Amino acid sequence: MIFKFRRERVIFRAFFIGVLISATCMSSAAFAVIKVVTTTTDLKSFVEYVGGDKVQAISMVLPGAEAEDYAPKPQDLDRLKTANLVVRVGLDYDLWLDRILRQTGRPELVKGGAAYVDASNAIVLLEVKGGGIGGGGHAHGAGNPHYWLDPNNAAVITGNIVEALARIDVPNAKYYEKQRIDFLASLDRKTLEWQEKLEPLRGKPLLTYHNNWPYLARRFRLNFAGTVESRPGVSPSAAELSRLLTKMGSEKIHVIVKRPQEPNREVNFLVKKLGAQIAVLSTSVGDDGAKSYIQMMDNNIKNLLAAFNKNSK
Repeated sequence: MIFKFRRERVIFRAFFIGVLISATCMSSAAFAVIKVVTTTTDLKSFVEYVGGDKVQAISMVLPGAEAEDYAPKPQDLDRLKTANLVVRVGLDYDLWLDRILRQTGRPELVKGGAAYVDASNAIVLLEVKGGGIGGGGHAHGAGNPHYWLDPNNAAVITGNIVEALARIDVPNAKYYEKQRIDFLASLDRKTLEWQEKLEPLRGKPLLTYHNNWPYLARRFRLNFAGTVESRPGVSPSAAELSRLLTKMGSEKIHVIVKRPQEPNREVNFLVKKLGAQIAVLSTSVGDDGAKSYIQMMDNNIKNLLAAFNKNSK
């Protein structure tokens, strides 16, 4: 009996030591590089800004694809099984992630886990309705999910990411925070530049295909006066297009904003009828060939200004 008790105690101590070693490795420089899987290319860019050469980030959703309608692929599950960190947009935007995270069998990757980041945490959300997902599949009762399009929200997003990186890679915590500070300083300078350039557009009405832009509008005081879609994910009927023509004429709307992957037919119809201009803006890094968040925003501002300048000639 004594021998059996001692043997069980030795086994328990060995197990306990193994757990401690595992936990220590998780919070130390145990990896040559931290593997981060993000749901979108925007979050991938933020991870790369703050992680520098200590991270390897990959986005599940590729440029040009619709993140809200994404269907995870087998390689996504394989990547998540070996990931050190997962970063998501949250809200109703990437609900498909929950199921595949459960399939990994890794509790640290699900909500509340040490390797899980919801980038929307602590973001001041717009258009919170509490109504859930509508019939078109794109209604956002939890709030409009395109919060990264306000550059000032980058401070919160990168704060969430750095907190998680520092949690799993303690020795490099100061490095990540330094990277974040440097990135935010560069972004602040660019934001001031963008504000100055967009000042002449303040209050001028625009039409947009889908309601992607409330955060951009709030930051730069832009006036998005309506959407081409009748409902999220639903193309307008002939009667609705007629009402849009009337609205554009009466409110002097001369610019329509759309993303590269959004339908052209209805927009081209409105443009042809009224001689309006199209401004192609991107909500995700890479949609227009941009390699980073700042480059994407820079392109958006240039394209918006170009559309207004063409209209004024």
